[in-house]
Amino acid sequence: MIVREVARVAVLANVVVVVVGLVVLILLPRAGSGGGGTRTAVGVSPTTTPTAPAELPPGQTASVTATPESAKKVKANEAGLVPVIMYHRLLPKRIASIDRTPGQLRKELERLARKDYVPITAAEFVSGKIDIPAGSHPVVLTFDDGHPSHFALDSNGVPKRDTAVGIIYEVAAKYPNFRPVATFWVNRNPFGLRDRAEQTLAVKWLVERGFEVGNHSYDHPDLRSLPTKRVSEQIVRQDRLLAKIGAGESTTFALPYGSRPRKLSAAHDGKWDGTKYHFDGVFLAGAEPAVSPYAKKFERYAIPRIQSNGKHGECSRWCTTYWLEWLDEHPEKRYTSDGDPKRVSIPRKLRATVASSRAGKIVAY
Repeated sequence: MIVREVARVAVLANVVVVVVGLVVLILLPRAGSGGGGTRTAVGVSPTTTPTAPAELPPGQTASVTATPESAKKVKANEAGLVPVIMYHRLLPKRIASIDRTPGQLRKELERLARKDYVPITAAEFVSGKIDIPAGSHPVVLTFDDGHPSHFALDSNGVPKRDTAVGIIYEVAAKYPNFRPVATFWVNRNPFGLRDRAEQTLAVKWLVERGFEVGNHSYDHPDLRSLPTKRVSEQIVRQDRLLAKIGAGESTTFALPYGSRPRKLSAAHDGKWDGTKYHFDGVFLAGAEPAVSPYAKKFERYAIPRIQSNGKHGECSRWCTTYWLEWLDEHPEKRYTSDGDPKRVSIPRKLRATVASSRAGKIVAY
């Protein structure tokens, strides 16, 4: 009896630790989110943000200077491949092949965390601002269409448990180095919200915590079927909406259905009704890991993503289960950080693969 009671108390103590960690993560303002001043969760009384926190937020590292010795020690390869994972709806029971259940998402994120992957946003990826611990690997978590299962708050202003954001925070509480951020590419009714005030509240909550909310077109049409003027209209109307609800300027764009317009440049630069637009990166629908943004072969206007799924049918070669296993089996091909966001560390034999714009920042070993 005594042994069983001790075991029961130990389990309850572990649960309390995870729950407390989750609440702290959710309420903690995210570093580098672009917001300023005091930040609070919805429904929580304002508190003053410390100017010099005693600890760094999860997934963030103190500034280090990479050397050939330190880079070699962690087998850094910042010219390696980065998984950009594509998610759609989360449903208790899948309807379409691209749907995932909350349990499947939770399992995949925990797998990433155990393998030392650290989330960054799509905007951080295309800009090359990859600031993660030495020896870890970046992963970009992207969610298309702004479905209600991606984000919703409960009556206490906390993300609902089986939403994408709720699961991300849950995993981050369990694995402290798993930085709780993601990119949500949304359409005209973000997260199923039609009221402008509710849209603004949701977007503000996410952006203040380091999440990216970006452009996925206004109506989600097949852009290839539209004349160029209509393509630009779809993008500009959504850019205007995002500006109104506090998402800021969208620097990335995810193609609806992964379908590129007939005029390819219209996906990243154009003008409609007197408003111009430009994106630093355009993302496709799915295929394989993305090339490092520091590599010569990086194509910022055709960045591939990997569909989250198992290994059945076409996914036997093109989805996350296959590719994450492949990267585990070929660690030399994977992006591994040196811990220094100002330098690009690589094995000496890969020096010629790095873009000339990064030549002065290379650490080769």
